[in-house]
Amino acid sequence: MTRFDSIHSTDSRESRRNRAIVVGAGLGGLAAAMRLGAKGYRVTVIDRLDVPGGRGSAIWQDGHRFDLGPTIVTVPQLYRKLWADCGRDFDTDVTLKALDPFYEIRWPDGTKFVAQQDTGKLRAEVAKLSPRDVPGFDRFLQDSAERYWFGFEDLGRRSMHQLWELIKVLPTFAWLRADRSVYAHAARRVKDERLRMALSFHPLFIGGDPLHVTSMYILVAYLEKEFGVHYAMGGLAGMARAMADVIEAQGGTLLMQTDVDEIVVRDGAVTGVRLTSGLEMGADVVVSNADAGHTYNTLLRNHKKRRWTPKRLKRTRYSMSLFVWYFGTKGTRDRWQDVGHHTILNGPRYKGLLRDIFIKGKLCDDMSLYVHRPSVTDPSVAPEGDDSFYVLSPVPHLGHDNGVNWAEEEPRYKAKMLKVLEDQLLPGLGDAISTEVVFTPETFRDRYLSPMGAGFSIEPRILQSAWFRPHNVSEEARGLYLVGAGTHPGAGVPGVVSTAEVLASLVPDAERVE
Repeated sequence: MTRFDSIHSTDSRESRRNRAIVVGAGLGGLAAAMRLGAKGYRVTVIDRLDVPGGRGSAIWQDGHRFDLGPTIVTVPQLYRKLWADCGRDFDTDVTLKALDPFYEIRWPDGTKFVAQQDTGKLRAEVAKLSPRDVPGFDRFLQDSAERYWFGFEDLGRRSMHQLWELIKVLPTFAWLRADRSVYAHAARRVKDERLRMALSFHPLFIGGDPLHVTSMYILVAYLEKEFGVHYAMGGLAGMARAMADVIEAQGGTLLMQTDVDEIVVRDGAVTGVRLTSGLEMGADVVVSNADAGHTYNTLLRNHKKRRWTPKRLKRTRYSMSLFVWYFGTKGTRDRWQDVGHHTILNGPRYKGLLRDIFIKGKLCDDMSLYVHRPSVTDPSVAPEGDDSFYVLSPVPHLGHDNGVNWAEEEPRYKAKMLKVLEDQLLPGLGDAISTEVVFTPETFRDRYLSPMGAGFSIEPRILQSAWFRPHNVSEEARGLYLVGAGTHPGAGVPGVVSTAEVLASLVPDAERVE
C-alpha cells in the first residue's frame, strides 16, 4: 500500500487543489479520509505503521493475531451511516457479532456482576449484590439515557469550536450536573461499593479517571444497553482494513511506513506536509489524526501558535497509560470454560488505585485487569485449539516523577500480573503460554508518538471537553483540521469516528472541475 504516485508540490496552488492529506491511519484518520473522499477530494493517508488502524491495528505472531487496542464495537448505526455516506454498505464489508453478555466483572471476594442487554437480567444482577439498590439502578439507567441523547447525539455530532456553542448549552450542563464526576453520580444512586464500581468504571475505556471525569460519561451505560456490544470479526484491524479498501476505491492512497516530519504552513495556511525523507507533499486540506499534543508541539514546531502553545500543552492533563500483555496459549481452547470474551478483575482497591494512577502517578503492586479472550468468539485469532489473549492494566503515564524504569519493571510487573491471573481466573496459565508481546507506556510513546505515553490522549475532564478541547478546525492555520481521541468529542471508537463526522461539516466540498 506504499505508493508515491500521488506526490504533488506544495508550491503550486493548482497542484494542491482538491487534494487532502490525512496524517495518521488510526480509525479517526481513516473515517476522515472516507468522508473527504465522499466530498470529492483526492486523499492521501500517511502513517508510520505497516498496517492501517493505529491503536486499532493488530500484530500477527506465531499464528496468533493480537488486536492491540479497542476490542468492541458499539453504536453500530454510526458505522453504517459512515459507509452509507460513502455509497457503500457496512454490513457487506464488516461482519459484526453481538456479544451477550457484554462482560463479567469479578471481585476478590468471589462476587460477580454480569453486564448484559436485557433489563430484567441486569436488575437481577444488581439484586444479587444489593437488593436495596435496584430502584437506584433504575434511576441511573434513566439518567444515562438523558445524557446519551444530549451528550452523544447532540454535542458529540457537531462542532464545538465556537464559544457561543458552549454558552448555549451551559444551562443543560448545569441541569444534568455535568460538574459531578461519574463516580459521584453512581454513588448518589447506589450504595454498594461494588455496584458503584460497575456503574462508574467506563471512563477508563477512554482514558478518564472516574473520580474526576464529568458525569456526562454515564451515557455509556445506555449506549451499551440500547444498541448492544459487538465484536467485528477479524478484529478492529479487519474493520480498519475495510475502511482502507473504501478509501482506495474512492481513488485515495495510503502511504504506510512513512513518517511526517512537519505540517507546512505559509502565510497562515497549510500547504501540505514534509516527510522525514525531506520530500514535500502539497494539499490545501491537512487533517491530523496524530495526537493533538504531537500535532501542535512537533508537527507545527516551526509555526507560532496562538492557543495551543507548548506552555498550554504542558498544563494539559493526559490520560493514564497502559501495560498490555498479549499472549497466546497452547491447547487451551477447551480450558477455563467460565472465562468468556471479556472479563474485568478488580483488585482490592478501587478509589485508592485510581488516585495512585491518575493523581499520585504511583505504580502499585495491586492492579485491576481487563482480560480479552477473542478466541471464544473468533477462532481465526489463534491456531486450532489455541487461544489469543490480551490483558490490560491501567498504569501512570510517563509524565509523573515516579522513577519507573520500564525496561527493568516490565518483567516484574508481568510476573505480578501472571500471579493475579493464575490465582483468580486462569489457573496454570504460565505453563500454557506459547508466544507473547508486551506494550509498556514507553511503547505507546514510541509507537504512537503519544505524549507521555498516554493511552488515550487528553483526559476528558469537564474543562478539557467540548469547547475546551483542541478544536476539530484548528485555530493555528487555515486548512488544518484535527480528528481522533485528542479533539472533540473525544476518545473511544464511537468518539473518534464521530470526530470525522464533525470534520465533514466543517470542510467545504471539493471544487468542481469543469
